[in-house]
Amino acid sequence: MSQRADASQCGGVVVEFEADDIRDARANRARSMPGSALIYLKGPKFLIYVSGALSMWGDRMWHFAISVFLIELYGRNLLLTAVFGLVVAGSVLLLGALIGDWVDRNPRNKVAHASLFIQNISVTVCSIVLMLVFSYKQRIEQIWDGWLTVVCYTVVIVLADVANLASTALTIAIQRDWIVVITGYNRGHLAGMNATMRRIDQVTNILAPLAVGQVMTLASNVVGCGFILGWNLVSLIVEFFFLSRVYRIVPALSIKPPVLEEDEVYLQSMERRREGNVAQPQPLTEGNCNISLPLKEITDLPLCFRRFRWLVSTCKDGWRAYYRQPVFLAGMGLAFLYTTVLGFDCITTGYAYTQGISGSLLSLLMGVSAITGLMGTVMFTRLRKTYGLVNTGIISSCLHLGCLLLCVCSVFAPGSPMDLSLLMPYITSNSSSELGGMASQRQKHTYPLRGGSNQPLLPDRSSIHWTNNTVLFDNVPSGSAPESYISIILLFLGVITARIGLWSFDLTVTQLLQENICESERGVVNGVQSSMNYLMDLLHFIMVISAPQPQHFGILVIISVLFITTGHTMYFLYAHKAKRKRRLDT
Repeated sequence: MSQRADASQCGGVVVEFEADDIRDARANRARSMPGSALIYLKGPKFLIYVSGALSMWGDRMWHFAISVFLIELYGRNLLLTAVFGLVVAGSVLLLGALIGDWVDRNPRNKVAHASLFIQNISVTVCSIVLMLVFSYKQRIEQIWDGWLTVVCYTVVIVLADVANLASTALTIAIQRDWIVVITGYNRGHLAGMNATMRRIDQVTNILAPLAVGQVMTLASNVVGCGFILGWNLVSLIVEFFFLSRVYRIVPALSIKPPVLEEDEVYLQSMERRREGNVAQPQPLTEGNCNISLPLKEITDLPLCFRRFRWLVSTCKDGWRAYYRQPVFLAGMGLAFLYTTVLGFDCITTGYAYTQGISGSLLSLLMGVSAITGLMGTVMFTRLRKTYGLVNTGIISSCLHLGCLLLCVCSVFAPGSPMDLSLLMPYITSNSSSELGGMASQRQKHTYPLRGGSNQPLLPDRSSIHWTNNTVLFDNVPSGSAPESYISIILLFLGVITARIGLWSFDLTVTQLLQENICESERGVVNGVQSSMNYLMDLLHFIMVISAPQPQHFGILVIISVLFITTGHTMYFLYAHKAKRKRRLDT
């Protein structure tokens, strides 16, 4: 009432001013909402998300398509696929430390741009070669008595391997280094970005193979190659622009710790070896014969030998740096999780086909597994806020192991094709025939294997377990009802629910590596971590090659659970040491 009276005395001026203030406030709020959205869309986080989505989508399409292309090229034989898998795994295993060291030694923008360019150009050229081979395969086979075909296969495998190495370098640079700097070393923001990137990865892991698979099915392999070629060219331009803008708007990305020259790195490694015999390290001077003599020996060697010596020294120092990290046990625990058949990959899918599970049901289960994977990323962010990062890993480990116990139970449940006679030595022919008769009665619902396995050895490398539509067993009938579905139900129930703890644990270890590795060694340590992941994954394929029958799958399940338990035990040891150190520090 008093305001109205004052307003009437002043001719309504006060009321008019109040109305202007209210309108201005409303207008500012209206402008701030789209303004904040526009700022976010132009911000580094969104640009990294879009760039990562494009890169992951292209990787998923390419890894799925190259596996199918190699099988088609060699007459539906797995030889080329096996060679490709071994080349890819071996190259990352040997060169992982060198790739990480290269990431550490060069400016961030040059590393990202070079990796992006090499990856996309390699895939583009490889797609062109595949299109030519598919279009003129008969003519090519007649040239040089068929040796031109071998040359084309070699070129395809080499280019695909180069693209995979470049993709590894780009993943280390962006997801292990850039993200840490962009978040300003804020643990909460870092956890949010890691979780979002993993959600993007989960979605593209399902949709990208389906998209390129539909193109290849409805059109042809040549059109599929053209589709991938066009995608990579467009993705190269967009990702290059986005990463360049992120580098410009985040000044901290342009600052990296100084890098020593090659000879200095080698000399420092020699000094570290002498630390046990020398009381104090001596500076490098002309009068110091212990240091100057190795330097003279180095400079007297030919350039090629010096380069080779430096490469060997870099690999050795990279593995040493990985071993001395405080999170070494956590990283090793994550690597051990790769030695498993309990994931939605081609091996588990092929086994499900032998147990009478239809393709449509498998597709539905794959979708459910993607949802549980997303639930794991959500659980990680909430657990980290409530219990801390180290305790989040402990909770995730317990949940992962608890769910996998269902898979162990499936081995001995009704409907399992597990043949216990495989675990016993040959004693007598009578006992063997009796056990064989019992096994044959138990295996009425299994199917004989014909042909080779139709799976890519290494479909994907950016996550722990991979999704692929290609199946393990070729020409295996499916759809017949087994005696009991209890075993297969327990198996998939355990695999699907375990993905919640799996992805939460994966994000935990990823952030531990990001937070506890110094900036100057971030690349080389993550490169060695990639090598360890490939090494442990190769063991899992060796297991399958050694025991390929459905009757062996139960043994593989038990071995997988043992490896996973070992990995989580390593993490428990790390968590115990970390908590003990924290108590001592306080």
